[in-house]
Amino acid sequence: MPINKRKTVNENASPEATVERSSGNVFADLGLPNPELALAKAKLVRRIRDIIFERGLTQTVAAKLLGLDQPKVSALVRGRVDGYSLDRLFRFLNILGQHVEITVTPIDPDRPRRILAVT
Repeated sequence: MPINKRKTVNENASPEATVERSSGNVFADLGLPNPELALAKAKLVRRIRDIIFERGLTQTVAAKLLGLDQPKVSALVRGRVDGYSLDRLFRFLNILGQHVEITVTPIDPDRPRRILAVT
């Protein structure tokens, strides 16, 4: 009985298929406007969502804590960040018991420039 051989990624790829390495920011890779801001908001919202789920909060309870209505919390945890400033997302994190720290460091000329980064 023959042994099944695992196929490599390229064995089934069409000749036209190409793979491009990500820059580390999907928003920049997609050519969206303000990619660094979009990435920063996405990271903050991911943390907000994680805290809500870790604490077992319903969207209704989270809404009351954050001063929102439930549909807005639903949209927020699904990544809809239009209309939310970084400052407002920082305040949501504070309300959820998180300390937010912003660090400013000199630019390293050997590294790519980042306009805005949140970790």
